[in-house]
Order: sequence, then C-alpha cells, then structure tokens
Amino acid sequence: MGNYINMKKIILFSVFSGLAYAQAPAGYYNSANGLSGAALKTALSTIITNGHQDKGYNGLWTAYKTTDIDKDYENDGSILDIYSEKPVGADPYKYTPGSNQCGTYSTEGNCYNREHIVPQSLFSQASPMVADIHFIRATDGKVNGMRSNYPFGKVGSATFTSQNGSKLGNSVSSGYTGTVFEPIDEFKGDVARMIFYFVTRYQSKLSSFASGNMLGSSTFPGLQTWELNVLLAWHNQDPVSQAEIKRNNASYAYQGNRNPFIDNPSYVNLIWGSQQPTGDTQAPTAATSLTVSAKTSNSISLTWNAATDNVGVSAYNVYMNGSLQTTVSSTSTTISGLNPSTTYSFYVVAKDAAGNSSPNSSSVSGTTNAGTTNPNPSTDCANENFESIPAASSTYSTKTWSNGGISWTATDSRTDQTINNKAITVRSGSLTSGSSANGIGSLTVTTQLKFSGSNGVLDVKVNGTTVGTVPYSTTATTTTINNINVSGNVTVSLVNNSSSNRVAIDDLKWTCYSGTSARQASIAPETTQSFKITPNPITNQEITVKGDVQNIKKAEIYTLQGKVLQTIDKPFKNGNTIRTGTLNQGVYILKLDGTTMQFLVK
Repeated sequence: MGNYINMKKIILFSVFSGLAYAQAPAGYYNSANGLSGAALKTALSTIITNGHQDKGYNGLWTAYKTTDIDKDYENDGSILDIYSEKPVGADPYKYTPGSNQCGTYSTEGNCYNREHIVPQSLFSQASPMVADIHFIRATDGKVNGMRSNYPFGKVGSATFTSQNGSKLGNSVSSGYTGTVFEPIDEFKGDVARMIFYFVTRYQSKLSSFASGNMLGSSTFPGLQTWELNVLLAWHNQDPVSQAEIKRNNASYAYQGNRNPFIDNPSYVNLIWGSQQPTGDTQAPTAATSLTVSAKTSNSISLTWNAATDNVGVSAYNVYMNGSLQTTVSSTSTTISGLNPSTTYSFYVVAKDAAGNSSPNSSSVSGTTNAGTTNPNPSTDCANENFESIPAASSTYSTKTWSNGGISWTATDSRTDQTINNKAITVRSGSLTSGSSANGIGSLTVTTQLKFSGSNGVLDVKVNGTTVGTVPYSTTATTTTINNINVSGNVTVSLVNNSSSNRVAIDDLKWTCYSGTSARQASIAPETTQSFKITPNPITNQEITVKGDVQNIKKAEIYTLQGKVLQTIDKPFKNGNTIRTGTLNQGVYILKLDGTTMQFLVK
C-alpha cells in the first residue's frame, strides 16, 4: 500500500467491519487440507480447474451485471470499477451495466471494457484464460488502455494518474526499474489475489506464457521474484473485502469455480510465505514518535508512527530493556506482566517481508503505576454466558444480541460451536459490548481454537485502548486480566487479528471498578489536550473538534487499516466541524497536522 501507513491495522483498536467471508460448498477445499508450499498450490489448481466453465469472451458482458456491480460503496447498481471507484466521496463518473460498454473511448468516463489483470497478450488471447471472470474486471476503457500490458508495482514519478488516483510510472519496487501500474490502496489486495488465482489456476501452462516482467515460467512459485514481493505485501496489507467476497460468490455462480485466496486468505502465506524473495535489500525507515500511551500497575501500552519501506513493512519488533519482547504487525502493543512502580525502557525495529531491519527507533521510558486493589472485587458488572446468542449457524456474519442489560455485536462470527454449552466463534473480527456503566476492574473469559489453525491471542480493548491479551489454543482455557481499572462507562472488545483462526469465546465477565485512582474512561485517548472530538461517538457523519483549530492546515481520516479515506485542506476555515463521507460502524483515526485522535461511529 504505497508507503503502508502501518496504522494498519493500527491494530490499536478493534475493527467493526462486519465482514462475512465467502462460503465455498462443504468440502470444496478438502483435498488441500494439511498442505503447504508447492503441494498446496497444485492441490488448489486441481480444485479450481474442476467445474470451470468457459463461457466465452463475450460472456463477460453478461457476467459483469452480477459480478461487478457496486453494492458496497455507493450501492447504486453502477459498475464497480477499481480504476475509478473512490472509497470515500463521489466517484468521478458512473457506468450503467450494459449501456456503457465499450465502444470507443478517448478520455476517462466514456465507457467501460474488459481489463485483464494478467494481460491477455501474455497468453496470446487463448481460451480459457481470455474469458476467465476471476481476473478480468470491468474497468474504464481509457485507464485500461493506459495500464496496457505493464506489471503491477509501486510507482515513483507518475506519468499518468486516473481520477481515483491509480498511477502509471517508473517502478520503485525493489528488483524492477521498468514501467509499472499502481492501483489505489483500496484495491491492491484485490489485484494481488486475482494474480495469485491466475498463477495457480494456470500453473501447468505458465511455461508457455510470456512473462510480461511479472509471471514466472515454472509451476512454483509462478511469479517473478520482484512481483511476488509486491503482491505478498499488497495481500497482507489490504485484507479481503466484502466487495471481493460478493464478486467471488457471483463469479462462482457464473463460471463454476472460485478464487481460493478470497475464501481462505491464509493460503497465500501457506504457499509463498516461506519463500520470501531475497531481491529486496532496502531496509525500512525507523519508526518515529514512540510514545507510552497507557499504563497500569502491570502493563505499559506503546504507540508509534509507521515506518516506510519500498515494498512494505511487515512487522515491528518491540524491545524492552534491550531484549525482544514481542513482534506485532500494528503500530501499537501492550507489554504485560510487569512489576508495579517500575521503570522500563523501550524501542522498536521495523521489518520488511524480505527480513530487512530498520534502525532502532528512539527510546522511550515508562513507569508502571503503583499496585492497586479493586475496591469491588466480588461485584460483577457483566456476566455473559452466550446463551442468548442467535440460533446455531455455521455462516460467518455479524451477530447481535442483548443479555443482562448489555448489547453485544460479534463480527465475522458463527454460533454453532460450543465450550460450556453455547459460545460465539469469531474469525477475522471482534466481539464488542455496548456501553456498560460502573467501569471494569478485572476480566475473565474462556477461549478455544476451533477447527484448524495455530495458537494465538485475542486483543482485549476497553474504550478502544488495548489493556491486555487473552491466549487461545485447541484446549479450552480460562484467562483473567487483573488491574484493568477503568472507571465510568466502558465498551469492551475482544479482537481476533488472525485472518483464518476461528476462536470460540464463552463465559465472559468483568468486575466493576470505581476507584479514585482509576484511569478515567474515554472513548478516544488523545495525543494532546488541545483538541477534543465531541460528541464522541460522532453523529450525522460530522466530526466536531473543540480547541484552537483555525490554523490546522490539513485533516486526514484513516481506517484502522491505515488507509486514508479523506484528506481535507484547511478543514476548519468555515467552523470547527468536518463533514465525513459515509463511514461504517467502527473506530477511525482523525489526524490534524501532527496530532492524531480516535473517534467512534456507531
């Protein structure tokens, strides 16, 4: 994603996106179970070759009326064009399915045509490749023509920029200096997964295709080293979207096969992740502005500004007193298990996918709070046993229910798995409470990894701030986090940052807290006291900021994935309110020049 503002996932906060992952038929991927590397790629190739019906090149026009319709941005029935779609704000032009087909074009907005993400010249326009819906998108004719046969990569100086920001220009991706095309951040993962599909579906034919400076000539890995590096970074930085899921389902209905990397994103790293190319020798820049963001008597939370890299930052190593403590993909973490009233020193090192390390960030010291005693140790403020969740279902979607006066929302979740009777199972989503009075002292919860996957942790957040982690494994485990100690109204989230692990959650409870030494509850801890978003959560898609904002030069709104949704120059020239585009439920970042704040949309 360009420089990958690895606020991505500033995974400092929970993601309330409510993704419902694509559902393949039962058993569709059974023959791939337990495989990795080239063997997994070959098994998937067989799976997605079976059932593939070649509907012909002209059939794409019909397919686009179900596969490439905008149901997630404007949701207006127009063509969803990755080269003109603006995720926030009005699109520069719209296309009506069927009536705006190319045709001839001279400028953007004339008509849409059929864009082969892998150029058709590389396989001599042969069937079935030339008509495969899974990598041929409906896009603006002019932008399609400008993209031409160039590979995808990071652009340095653009010679052409489309009206939504897609760029053509010289490559600054390590290992390639020719001309490349770079889509906007919103669709980089989409492009990567379409290309991964192509080199998997047609792996047996790759030796007969031209490379186009992107394809490899062998079955594995199937891509040139530099291009694989780019696409791995794009896939990991831009997760599967609802639009991709819907397109995959519609494409399956039309063509009879699926893109496995949308159904199961973890396949990408299972196949290519251990084959990280070594052509990238450029190290990331150092992370900046390392700050202690929160403290308890036994933990210190840290945040920092993202490092940049020519391909993409993949992780951050966090050091305490000179020793490695944890590795995270976000720009925040909480170090737990510390001693009260003790000073610790921290610094961060950024890593890229090829293993290059940045210089150390500047160091920051933090002192844990003095030990406190929960004044209400036996009073439960919440006791959720999940017996009131929706009826048992294996479909992943957003589930909501209420119990004991608290409302609950679980995204990308299913309700058919059990621990102690009913449980909620979250995949790549979160379990979040509604606002609950009387604070939170300690939290106890039982977790268990279901199906396949690896051990991991759920992030526990109170009012958007990480207060600890809860481990999970195939064995049902009950964990207690003590001394959270937040008073007032609280919203509690358990966040699963894995894209594939399915974690069941049961018997979640927390004690009240009203101690005078508590960290005061707030929706959005801020980096400065001079600005405050109020009300927060925001209403009517408007952000009102209190403080001396008249001299602010630029406002930016980010998703928790680090994507810039909106940039406004001189945002407060007419008052102290910013009008946002349509924002879904969740937590977002507002950046005013150098100051960042969080806000909530309900």
